[in-house]
Order: sequence, then structure tokens, then C-alpha cells
Amino acid sequence: MLVGKKIIIGVSGSIAAYKIAALTRLFVKAGAEVKIVMSSSAHEFVTPLTLATLSRNPVHQSFVKNAQGEWVNHVELGLWADILLFAPATANTIAKMASGLCDNLLLATYLSAKCKVMVVPAMDLDMWVHPATQKNIQTLLAYGNILVEPTTGELASGLDGKGRMAEPEEILKIVVAHFNDKGALKNRKVLVTAGPTYEHIDPVRFVGNHSSGKMGFALAEAFAAVGASVVLITGPTHEEVKNNSIQRINVTSALEMYEATLKHFSKCNVAVMSAAVADYTPEKVSISKIKKSGDSLLLKLKKTRDILKELGALKTPKQLLVGFALETDNEEVNALKKLKEKNLDCIVLNSLKSKGAGFGFDTNQVQLIMKKGETKKYGLKPKHEVAKDIVNQVIELLHA
Repeated sequence: MLVGKKIIIGVSGSIAAYKIAALTRLFVKAGAEVKIVMSSSAHEFVTPLTLATLSRNPVHQSFVKNAQGEWVNHVELGLWADILLFAPATANTIAKMASGLCDNLLLATYLSAKCKVMVVPAMDLDMWVHPATQKNIQTLLAYGNILVEPTTGELASGLDGKGRMAEPEEILKIVVAHFNDKGALKNRKVLVTAGPTYEHIDPVRFVGNHSSGKMGFALAEAFAAVGASVVLITGPTHEEVKNNSIQRINVTSALEMYEATLKHFSKCNVAVMSAAVADYTPEKVSISKIKKSGDSLLLKLKKTRDILKELGALKTPKQLLVGFALETDNEEVNALKKLKEKNLDCIVLNSLKSKGAGFGFDTNQVQLIMKKGETKKYGLKPKHEVAKDIVNQVIELLHA
């Protein structure tokens, strides 16, 4: 399952470190090459000799390798790995990672790593729920790190609650899924819309909205990361594409977005319409700047084409269509109505009432509602994490 994969396990000082012996064995059995870096306190819970024997590689604990002054090159370690797994990750180690501290070999390797970093926390329940820990977790997620949520059960303190490190078998599944997901949508074409539309009044003025395009761009990147061929149609935005494989098409108005979307829709397997398209556009556009005169200006608007509804009518049984609903009142009722009326397979609901969610934020809080009635609610997350949740749901729907 992991043949040819290079894994570094970063072990910090927690009683849960005893599980790393079993985890190492599972990784090696699955075909991975494993190297282990331990913090100075980790060896009090599990011996380097045990982990070196199971990993078939020397265990690194400090910058200096031996009495002759040979040193361990943390930069080489960071470049070598396909994934860096912090397990167990204590509250102290998580805090240091979030703040960029670099007082041991493990943290120096983390700051040098070019690969994905997976964080597997282990701590007492009060430490886990403490605002400082939760803030540090959010920081790590914002950096693009992957969190393996701790489980609920009996803790070393004797208390019962959330804070137990995930079991080795579960961690193995998550790591395998991480590598497999890179090609989960290979040979699939995905259409994503993003950003606002600007409806011109005259050469210098327009009717628009506050959409930044952040969510749509995060979705495009997330789909590309799992192998999809992505076409991104975006309104005016300062966002930039990071993955060179994404085909970006810039538009300005609702009409331009409508035309570009219809051009590409028939060729796609999945369409995710996250753009905030104007519902109305000026009936007449002045060819010259409108001069100020009088105390008021009457601007007559007409409806724009309903892109989502038209795509829903054109959609074939082999296509998936995902829409967005940004609501202020009766959120679920309005989202369900939109889901049915526009023949969607899934709708992403977010509310302007949710703190830290909506236009302009780097975070979002969404609820996914499926055509068959299943609902999934998520907490506030960075938008790139929300995008992964949506992509995973799309993969699940395609497999179904």
C-alpha cells in the first residue's frame, strides 16, 4: 500500500509514544521506508533501540550524531520525506510548531520539510480543549498541515474524554488514503466558478458584490491536487492560481460567465458553482461616464441568466452539479429549495451569521446537503480545508 513512500515519524514526549512501535511496524509492512526523529523527552517513553530495530534505520535525537562531531542534516531529512508525521504531537510540540520555534532536531526538520505534514495530537482532555491549543491547531491547519483528530476514551490521567492519540491502524488508513487521493479524480474534468461579477453602469462604475474568490480558488487547487483536470472560470479577483495545470478563464459580467460556463459544461464530469453571480444587471449601459446631476439617479435593472438553473436542466445522469447558498435567514429551508429547483446533487450552505465565514475571510463554516437528504455539518475551518471536505464529498458521490 505504501511501497516506495518515505515517511518520517516525529515522536514527542507523551505516554502515547508506546504506540509508535506498532505504527512503525505497520508502515514497514506496507512497504514504506521509515525514519524516526525523537524529541529529547520522547526516549523516556519508548527506546530509540526499539524504534531503530523496527524501522530498520537509525533513530535521530539531536543535531550531533556522535562523539566525532558528525551532525544530522535536518534539511536533507526534510527534503527526503514524502510525509512528515508528528505522532504523538503533544500540546508543547504543537505550540512550538505554530509559533515557529526551532529548539530541537524534530522542529528543525519540520521547518525544513517540503512535504505534507500530518499532526496526530495526544494530550489530556482539558489541554486539548484549551483555547491556546485550539488556536495553535487552527494555525497549523492554516499552514496547510493535516490534522488527525484525537479520539475519545480513557486517558493517562484516569479521566475519560477527547485527547487519545488515534490508533496505529487508523493512522495507517489515513496515510494510505492521503497518497491514494492524489489520483482519486484522475481523468476527470472539473469545472469551478469563482469570484464576483461586475455589471457595468458606465465605463467607470459597476454593480457588484463583496466576493473575494478565495473559496473558488481553494476548490480549484483541491480538485487539481487529487488529479482532476480543472477549468476555473473567475470573475474579477486578486487571487492567483498556484497549480499550473489549472486552466484559468477570466470574465467580468454575469453574461460572460454564463457563456464561458455553458461552453465548458458539456465536457465536464463535475461542476462546482461557487461564484457570486449578480442576479440583476443594468438594463442600459452608458457609453460615457454618467455625470452627477440632481439629487437622485434612477438605475433600472433586469434579471441575469440563471446559470445554475440552466446547468441543472442540461445536466446528464453522468454529471455532478454542486451549488452554493449564502443565506441570512431561513438558511436550510432556502438551501433545500435551491437544491430541488435547480436539480443539484449537493448544495454548500454557509450563513452570513456565522462569525469568520462568508465574503473576504480566509475561513468558512459550511453545511453540505445532498440530493438524497444526507446532511454534513462542519466547524469553522480555513477555506483550503473546507475545499478538501467538498472534494471528498464529490469523490464519495461519484463512487456512489
